[in-house]
Amino acid sequence: MQVREVIKTLGLKLMTHEVPVDVDVIGGYASDLLSNVMGQAAPGMIWVTMQGHQNIAAVASLIGLSAVIVAGDAPIEEDTLKKAEQNDVLILATSLPAYDVIGKLYELGIRNVK
Repeated sequence: MQVREVIKTLGLKLMTHEVPVDVDVIGGYASDLLSNVMGQAAPGMIWVTMQGHQNIAAVASLIGLSAVIVAGDAPIEEDTLKKAEQNDVLILATSLPAYDVIGKLYELGIRNVK
């Protein structure tokens, strides 16, 4: 599955417009603790979080994640979006609670594969 399909199916809002959405998703990860994401997520995963600060773009870029979904209408800092676009990191947003987003990703067949 590609991020483009996830965006459409879940009705996600694309926050980084200069980053391609035709990226494969190999699995998913959910955490608000950056050290957990760095130690447990794998390249190609989609990450669900409630964080909106710049460090999410840095972690996603470092790991090579396919996208970051900021759930629960959590605010996303403008500097985060700038950093994400500079590093080709897709940032998506939704008003859905993280729990619901994770359930919907699971229903789509996106699992934690690590």
